[in-house]
Amino acid sequence: MCGRYASTRSPEDLSGLFRATPPDPGHVLEPSWNVAPTDAVWAVLERADRESGVLERQLRPLRWGLVPSWSKSPSGGAKMINARVETVHEKPAYRRAFAKRRCLLPADGFYEWEPVPAAGSVKAYKQPYFIRPEDGDVMAMAGLYEFWRDPAVAADDDPAAWWATCTIITTEATDAAGRVHPRMPLALAPADYEAWLDPSPQDPDALRALLAAPAGGRLDVRAVSTAVNNVRNNGPELLEAPPAPGR
Repeated sequence: MCGRYASTRSPEDLSGLFRATPPDPGHVLEPSWNVAPTDAVWAVLERADRESGVLERQLRPLRWGLVPSWSKSPSGGAKMINARVETVHEKPAYRRAFAKRRCLLPADGFYEWEPVPAAGSVKAYKQPYFIRPEDGDVMAMAGLYEFWRDPAVAADDDPAAWWATCTIITTEATDAAGRVHPRMPLALAPADYEAWLDPSPQDPDALRALLAAPAGGRLDVRAVSTAVNNVRNNGPELLEAPPAPGR
């Protein structure tokens, strides 16, 4: 799975990288070295302009943890942070979004944890690793998004009436990432952004064929501070190497 990641690039940088319309000034997110489920995250998606009907590529914040449009409440969103590529096209929670609401979730890299057994005076613990492209380029993680209407809010034009949520598509981990955790996020190459983001219904097999291991599997995997385990901790220090066991 992918349960935590880092996203520290500015909206200006992301808008340029993905050739997307920048977000409204009031919807800017702070850099985060510890993105966690239910956080607001940057997403790149394509929506038709309300007046002209022309598709527009947008950079906008979404809430991480998908809430299907038919849900009675948003309570299950925190558990739906990942969608398995093997079944994403057929699962009721994801198939509508896979058909026409696909997005990209920019990341610097993601975290996974490896259990470390007790040894001598050192207790068992989980060692976090930060996994990122070797070249340091942005990861365009494949995602889906949905809109959920809160029935407790009367007016449609009230911003609180609508939840915009997302999930990350994952697959079996390979190469260096697979030594840490059996699952990993999928990503897209720049040449495939247009086909993936196009909201027109497309052949599911053709869409899934666009997805690949981040950076073509050329990933840097390194142990980092266990401070990342606490979602309240945030900052570049989370990527520092951990002290030797027992210190």
